Amino acid sequence: MGIFSVIGPLFLVLLVVVGIAIFLHFVPLGLWISAIAAGVRVGIFTLVGMRLRRVPPANIVLPLIKANKAGLEVTVNQLEAHYLAGGNVDRVVDALIAAHRAEIPLPFARAAAIDLAGRNVLEAVQMSVNPKVIETPVVAAVAKNGIELKVKARVTVRANIDRLVGGAGEATVLARVGEGIITTVGSSNDHKDVLANPDHISKTVLSKGLDAGTAFEILSIDIADVDVGRNIGAELMTDQAEAEKRIAQAKAEERRAMAVAQEQEMKAYTQEMQAKVVEAQAEVPHALSVALTEGRIGVMDYYNMNNIMADTQMRETISKAGPATPSSNRPEEPRK
Repeated sequence: MGIFSVIGPLFLVLLVVVGIAIFLHFVPLGLWISAIAAGVRVGIFTLVGMRLRRVPPANIVLPLIKANKAGLEVTVNQLEAHYLAGGNVDRVVDALIAAHRAEIPLPFARAAAIDLAGRNVLEAVQMSVNPKVIETPVVAAVAKNGIELKVKARVTVRANIDRLVGGAGEATVLARVGEGIITTVGSSNDHKDVLANPDHISKTVLSKGLDAGTAFEILSIDIADVDVGRNIGAELMTDQAEAEKRIAQAKAEERRAMAVAQEQEMKAYTQEMQAKVVEAQAEVPHALSVALTEGRIGVMDYYNMNNIMADTQMRETISKAGPATPSSNRPEEPRK
């Protein structure tokens, strides 16, 4: 009986402590008291409902107190709905306060839409108050005289809150500015004109309305640096001349190959003709034999023909030897 009399009160105290802990978990009395002290009406059952909906009450009550102190009309349901949609409640409230202080019209629905679209709404409001400078990469452009210019520009932009949802980002602005620089430099007759008046580039590019459809408003475009690059025109002419030379060399090589092939064909044709001559000469003795056998020529005719051939061969030999030199006909001097 003594042991049970001691364990009973301890169990009861433990049960009471656990019950109080569970109650304080579901009923954040500290936040409720803070809200009442700040003049924000938040029901205790509203806080319990947040716990049941797995919404941290601190993520809703603290921004609500901040907005109420800043003079904004924001309800608990709006903040809780934005949190359940995956938004950043604290950042949206900070953006609303910054816009209210800067007298920029920004309703809660638009701020929540901008935040849910993945853009930093607070940064957008700050950029509307304090414009941002975006520096373009080096843009290479070629004037009409073939000289390359490397241009770097600084673009001052201000966020356009009305176009933040669905508007293009910084990459589009930089691409359009680069395209405008290339077009302006390319339309110049001489690169010296661009070097003398670099502000002509910024004025021409700025007049094209490059911020249309973007989330920004371009305030100014300033040329930061202009460098002279390569002589693209001369390089292109050199490459063209080199290509034409290679084409001419290829055609000459083709003609040479055709000439060599034709020469080989003529040599083969000559050898073929010589073979036919040898073949014809080989037929001569047979023809003579047939003629003698058939009696179409006589023996004397055959000897006369041989004499004529021998005489002809002798004449050819003498003609190849040439005339006799005078020293060969001079008589030998007597030896002393």
